[in-house]
This record gives sequence, structure tokens and C-alpha cells, in this order.
Amino acid sequence: MATILNIETSTTVCSVAVGIDGKCISLHEINNGYSHAEELENLVEKALNEAKITLKNLDAVSISKGPGSYTGLRIGVSFSKGLCYGLNIPLISVPTLEAMALHPLLENQTATKIPLLDARRMEVYSCALDANNQVITPTQAVVVDETSYQKELQEKVVFFGPGMEKCRETLETHPNSIFVENILPSARQMAQISEELYGKSSFENVAYFEPFYLKDFVAGKPKKLL
Repeated sequence: MATILNIETSTTVCSVAVGIDGKCISLHEINNGYSHAEELENLVEKALNEAKITLKNLDAVSISKGPGSYTGLRIGVSFSKGLCYGLNIPLISVPTLEAMALHPLLENQTATKIPLLDARRMEVYSCALDANNQVITPTQAVVVDETSYQKELQEKVVFFGPGMEKCRETLETHPNSIFVENILPSARQMAQISEELYGKSSFENVAYFEPFYLKDFVAGKPKKLL
């Protein structure tokens, strides 16, 4: 049994949960744009207080490793590394899309699960999982068009996540597609996976670990000065 601080910053959601023995016992999160740098420390404090523990009680820190927002992932990973260094505890990384598939709204789904995160232009980050949440198609960037996911759509498929809207127009009319609303990345769903990884001693190298960006960072063009 482990006490793990789970941190999710891969999208606009900044989420922190304390997991004990794989169960989420406290959760604090905010979806307020990319304000992670300002909010993360406060959310950690709230989650620890609600769980009635301190940083010294933690056995590990778990971070959602991506894919997702370059800035969000970088902030979450840097913060988690700092905690692990200071407390001399292991760092665990949880695949963002796989954690999304454990959302309570999907508990009774027997169809193939495809979580979707928004990427640049008409692309999404996605993977495919079976009814037992085992990965059957690894995480990749997909250009959304009428040919997307045709192999998976030979059977029932449930699409969900903040990248879902990019697929709705082209895939919603397919007889095997199911769209589930209101599923965002959350540290709540990380608790089960991080506990399993802790039990296997599946830890990251705190000095060298990098998020799974999947695509290179592209900076926006600077605005012209008046």
C-alpha cells in the first residue's frame, strides 16, 4: 500500500489527487486555462490537508506524462521532480490517455475506447484501449478526416476527451461511433495506475525524465510592437 500524490497538468485542467492503496481520497482541481504555475502549489496543499497528511507521508509522486500541452506538461513535471528531489521519493509517470479511459462515465462501456486530446490544426492525440483498458493501438497524432479510425469502427467505438469535437462532424454519423461528453484528464483516474506502477517499482529517473510531448513544440509568432 502506498500514499501517492498524483498531478495532472497536460491540458487546461490543473488537477491534484492523493491516492492511498490505489483509491483517490482527496481531489482538488481547476479548469481555468493554463494557470498551472499559479495554481499547482495551492492545489497540492489543499489535497494534502483534506487527506490529513503532509509531504513527509508521501511514498511517491505521480505525474501525467502526456501527450498534451507543452507548457502544461513542463510545469507539472518540473514541480513533481522538485518534490521528489526534496523528499527523496520515487517519480512515477502515468500515460495521460490511458488514465482518461478509467473515468467513471466509462465503467460500463464494453466498446473500444478512444480518448482524444486536441493537437495542432486538425490533429488529435489518441490511442485505443479494449474493454479491459489494455492498449491495442499506441498513442499517436492523427489527422482527423473521413478515413480516421476506420479499422476500429468495424465494431463499436466510444470517443471522449477534449479533442472529441474535432472528430464529431466526420465520425458522429457512423453507426458504430459513440460520443461521451464531459470527460477531461483528472488526477482522480491516475491513482489506480500509479499504485500499480509503484507495486512494480516502475519509477522514472528524476534527473533525466522528460514528458511525452509526441510532437515538437512550435512557438507562436511574436506580435508586432506598435
